[in-house]
Amino acid sequence: MKLLKLVPDDTNIKFLKWRVPFFVVSILLIAASWALVMTKGLNYGVDFAGGLEVRATFTERSEAPVAQLRQDVEGLGYGSPVVQRFGEDNQVSIRVRLPDEVAADKDAAQAAANAVVDELKGNYPDFRLDGNDNVSGKVSGEFREDAVFALVAAMLAVALYIWIRFEWQFGVGALFALFHDVSLALGMFALFQLEFSLQIIAAILAIIGYSLNDTIVVYDRIRENLKKYRKMPVPELLDLSVNETLARTVMTSLTLLVALLPLLLIGPASLFGLTAAITLGLFVGTYSSVYMAAPLLIWMGVNSDSFVPEETVADKQERIARGEV
Repeated sequence: MKLLKLVPDDTNIKFLKWRVPFFVVSILLIAASWALVMTKGLNYGVDFAGGLEVRATFTERSEAPVAQLRQDVEGLGYGSPVVQRFGEDNQVSIRVRLPDEVAADKDAAQAAANAVVDELKGNYPDFRLDGNDNVSGKVSGEFREDAVFALVAAMLAVALYIWIRFEWQFGVGALFALFHDVSLALGMFALFQLEFSLQIIAAILAIIGYSLNDTIVVYDRIRENLKKYRKMPVPELLDLSVNETLARTVMTSLTLLVALLPLLLIGPASLFGLTAAITLGLFVGTYSSVYMAAPLLIWMGVNSDSFVPEETVADKQERIARGEV
């Protein structure tokens, strides 16, 4: 009895036939993403913008009154807060982004936190404070710098690793693919103004890891085929390599998607941004491995001689002595 295969063994899709239009589309998407980031900006959460977080439990309720809490805190004049359930249904996290001048002043930030707590204690007798944190403007600025450093360092380390394992052209191709994936993720957050916090940085690092994994699988097969099919044109060889790894790519992507979709559709609101970023990264990471990382190898001159060691003078003289030249 034959098992059902999602990708047949004789798959022969001409991916590289459309490499130029897809590459142009990718460049336009990167430009559009950065245009959104520069014009609309990112909706920084408390971690990056400065503000306060109050965690509380409503001891006599089965569910916390999230909508009413949002209205009560917004009435204090600090803007629209983020109120989310976490843990039990009667537990909430209230995050308020403070104005820059308030966030920069420790005493003013503490006064704002006290005002929020006093307001909620007065409105809800069963309100129990579980904790509150203030993030000053200086600390949030340091968080932003550290986050940017982490992303850049991760991408450069990946490029260096691939350069050492393969050739420099492969490192450049992988770095450009990662830049494409990160750019589109940032563009999505700028377009929909989803909250951008430290957990989103973790999601983007996960995107880098997934994209790297997929790219290395494709690159490894390309390297093997470059040694095996010395006479095959490079575009055909790249198509062959992508098709040979397609079954693994599809199964990996579907497995991750099965885990992500429930979180995306019915998961807690506090995880929506994280899940949305990883879900987007699942698709763009697979796409960039085929239409960004692979075509760049053609344009950077990778060929069947790229992994053949250069012949030394002694080797050539030995072949002459044996009459092979």
